[in-house]
Amino acid sequence: MDFLKLLWLLPVVAAIPAPAPHPMVTPAPALSPRYRQAVAERDLISDADSYVHSVLTGFGSDISSYVASGVPQFFQGLPTGTQVQSSLGISDSDLAALPTQVLNVPAYANWTDHGWNVRVHGNVYKLPNISESKVDDLANVFLIDVDIKDLPANQQAQARNLTREIFVVQQRHVNVTVTFVNDVAVQPETDSGAINAAGGAQVIQLPYDTTDEGDFDAFVQLRNTTGPNGGYMLSGNATERIQTLNMYINGTDTGNATAYLVPPSGITVVSDIDDILRITKIYDPKEGLLNSFARPFVPWMNMPEIYANWSKTVPNMHYHYLTTTPEQVTRNYMDYIYKTYPLGSFDTRPLNFSDVSATLSIRKFLLDRVFQTFPNRKFILMGDTSNSDVMRDYPQLTKDYPGQVLCIFLRNTSSTDSADRFPYDTSGFKDLPQNQYMFFNIPDDLTHLDVQNGQCYNASVKENLTFSYQGLPFGLGSDAPDNAAGRPVMGLGGVLGLVAMVGMMVMAV
Repeated sequence: MDFLKLLWLLPVVAAIPAPAPHPMVTPAPALSPRYRQAVAERDLISDADSYVHSVLTGFGSDISSYVASGVPQFFQGLPTGTQVQSSLGISDSDLAALPTQVLNVPAYANWTDHGWNVRVHGNVYKLPNISESKVDDLANVFLIDVDIKDLPANQQAQARNLTREIFVVQQRHVNVTVTFVNDVAVQPETDSGAINAAGGAQVIQLPYDTTDEGDFDAFVQLRNTTGPNGGYMLSGNATERIQTLNMYINGTDTGNATAYLVPPSGITVVSDIDDILRITKIYDPKEGLLNSFARPFVPWMNMPEIYANWSKTVPNMHYHYLTTTPEQVTRNYMDYIYKTYPLGSFDTRPLNFSDVSATLSIRKFLLDRVFQTFPNRKFILMGDTSNSDVMRDYPQLTKDYPGQVLCIFLRNTSSTDSADRFPYDTSGFKDLPQNQYMFFNIPDDLTHLDVQNGQCYNASVKENLTFSYQGLPFGLGSDAPDNAAGRPVMGLGGVLGLVAMVGMMVMAV
């Protein structure tokens, strides 16, 4: 599940006015016929109406207003450059004096009849000089029931750094030039056999300037230039090895990343990050925010061992890490993956995906792009049940791209963490063959599976699928007896989960 769900619960921080001395809490709205229809269509109306109303009443203005509008507050966007500049009172001259910085996202490249084509993407911005006291005020917006000054020193530092990364001024209409260099420190025995490209060093100017939000995203064609030892890049149709090149954005020392030249055939793992590769606990807002803003990233159980084993035993496996976390806050993600999991390319949520429909579809948009870029590769999809777009998009990909989805692995977060009370919809898996997917509980459930040959199901793992909404509180829904048995009273995470689910239902009507 992605970090963006946490931000649904927060007030918009684009403008930063002084806090009102006595903030008013608006009463919870009554469920309109529109809500009743959306819930009734899922056989929840008889029990959920009064329950959801009580939830809304308990949360007051922020959550009530969000559900009443049917639009999560997050979709109004994190602050953009001009908003940050005006709200913090930064003059044009002061901004001009600041150095330009770049977030350069690890890239993938595909092979075509014209050679290797690299997708170069990221964001150009400037980092304002904000006082520590102001940064602390901004950081406290993202923390629940705790002040940044009450955190340990290392967590204070991380929270401040992340807050500064959010409140940046993106640079529009900037031309980006990339230098490709043969100096990647790869370890073939642990990085799925990836090798440093023997050629391909060159300088390329991107064909388009940055967007109004400072984003750049373009495929560029590499010339097969001679390497430092007289070598060349291997043709994609002549090798199964993944080759690597480092990319440096000219004019800054902050825009460094690696490009992965991925052959046309082979296996690609497309992996979510939150609550599958690291402990986030998005479904527990206080813990989730601390784990995202302040605490060091920690692996979920022994998941790194699973990926390391695949990297060693499955030849030339490509890893693509996809998170719909806004790109401003993904440096920690990239650093964590680099230190903990096999090297691989990345996708994040670009800033120009800011309206409701675009934000709701960002994961599918990015997945479609990867599948269409590599039409002859097989894909292993990794995620968790607390992420509604994963639950929808992963099974849909089996229909959109027949024969390309090798395995779908979904961690059932509610089976191992009582704090997760998010309902999840398994209906998309009803017509899929069982050997193509598995809902698993712990990483060890994935051991001894021959994923290279399409063995995706461990028969010893109990799934209890109803192919409908599951994990509903208090015995709601068609799977009430199974879900209600032995489950604790619903906590804050589950309350917010149901509220979020109802909001999503409304948007789907």
